[in-house]
Amino acid sequence: QVQLVESGGGVVQAGGSLRLSCAASGTMNIMAWYRQAPGNQRELVASTTNSGIPNYADSVKGRFTITRGDAKNTVYLQMNSLKPEDTAVYYCYGISSRSYAYWGQGTQVTVSS
Repeated sequence: QVQLVESGGGVVQAGGSLRLSCAASGTMNIMAWYRQAPGNQRELVASTTNSGIPNYADSVKGRFTITRGDAKNTVYLQMNSLKPEDTAVYYCYGISSRSYAYWGQGTQVTVSS
């Protein structure tokens, strides 16, 4: 059973930074970060392919950076200039070489104003 384990969430003041990490127990072709705030639908924050090509939601462009680890089973999300509206549970997401999709358990990010 493939597992994705996130870490790095927490509480930070507006304008601060956090770095999220996600490690998968298997190789993933595509890895991404989603987030879900209370009362909102889960939304894509950023994604990256095996070759490292990133894609970002407009709301985080210029502030967040997604990167893959050398082993291709890890993904990171560097979040800078955080805003209160970035407060959400952040989920790691991966798609394996067999096109199976997996979710992490989520990590809370809270940005105080």
